[in-house]
Amino acid sequence: MAFDAGQADAMIREGVAAMQRRDAATARRLFEALVDPKAGVAPPWLLLAQACRLGGDDAAEESAIDRLLADQPNSLRGLVMKGDCRARAGDDRAASAFYTRALQTAPRDGSVPPALAADLRRVEQAIEANRQSFQAHMEAKLAQVQGMRAGRRFAEAMDILSGRRQVYLQQPNSFYFPGLPQIQFYEREQFPWVAELEAAAPAIREELIALMGDEDSFAPYIRARTDRPNPPNVLLEDPSWGAAYIWKEGALVPEIAERCPRTVAALRAAPMPDIRSRSPMALFSRLHPGTHIQPHNGMINTRLICHLPLIVPPGCGLRVGNETREWEEGRMLIFDDSIEHEAWNRGDETRVVLLFEIWRPEIDAAEREALTALFESIVDY
Repeated sequence: MAFDAGQADAMIREGVAAMQRRDAATARRLFEALVDPKAGVAPPWLLLAQACRLGGDDAAEESAIDRLLADQPNSLRGLVMKGDCRARAGDDRAASAFYTRALQTAPRDGSVPPALAADLRRVEQAIEANRQSFQAHMEAKLAQVQGMRAGRRFAEAMDILSGRRQVYLQQPNSFYFPGLPQIQFYEREQFPWVAELEAAAPAIREELIALMGDEDSFAPYIRARTDRPNPPNVLLEDPSWGAAYIWKEGALVPEIAERCPRTVAALRAAPMPDIRSRSPMALFSRLHPGTHIQPHNGMINTRLICHLPLIVPPGCGLRVGNETREWEEGRMLIFDDSIEHEAWNRGDETRVVLLFEIWRPEIDAAEREALTALFESIVDY
């Protein structure tokens, strides 16, 4: 039987009123009449699904929701209800998939009715519970095999699979060299020159302490420029993140280098790039208490950044991608700064590291020569 718009509207109002008084049978009968192809009106699949849920008919509810999502794949209420259907059926993986899509679809401006907002909070809790259940299931299975002893890389893959970590990739903001491995932290044992530089750490620290007696030796790490737009960095011209350059833009800084001869000598052991007007680059990086270097990406991915920690109070840390490490005085940290990273000093004293760059070990001699010519041509231009 066909209905005109007025009749359909009256039937919907009557059906909603029936649900409000918990009369699921009447509401379902009215909505089923309206979803009949002969009705000639837009089918109220969501209302029918709600009436079926009220009546405890899970199969009919899910069938109506499937029809709704076929027409409106981003229906927020439909996605939540579909997830609920799968959860009641014991299919937690499918439930999480629909719940996650619902959260991705929800508006970010808070313009969600209170009842639906409560559903979304419930959905978030369900996703987390399912994640924990999935994690426990995997760990129980892997405890029976060799997987749990497969090492750090496997453990990180497990964390990514379970949602405890996200994936961070190289995203340099100036130059990208393809085909390089996505490694956040390199292990110090991979580099034969590290032991020699670490052995010089006490001497370097002595020179640093003498330098710190002269406040003019340090300047804000982020400087304003007149020939470029200033970066939107809260530490612009802020001495809380200070730098005393030993090499800057490829040249020794005489007033610092002369006061730190043992530091200069020790750094010559590292494979620092030699690129006119660009590299080497080496400095003492100072971070005052309460300072947070916000997440950011470096300019290029052809280098690695090295930190030789010299003064490290408690409460300091460095995150690169999905891994956080703490500095230990005298022990090198080496990382890819083209991956998002941040650092902080939540302690009560100043933190200082010797910071410098090296070639990535995966870049061979011919590529280094070509990259040097490329970067120098950019400088010339």
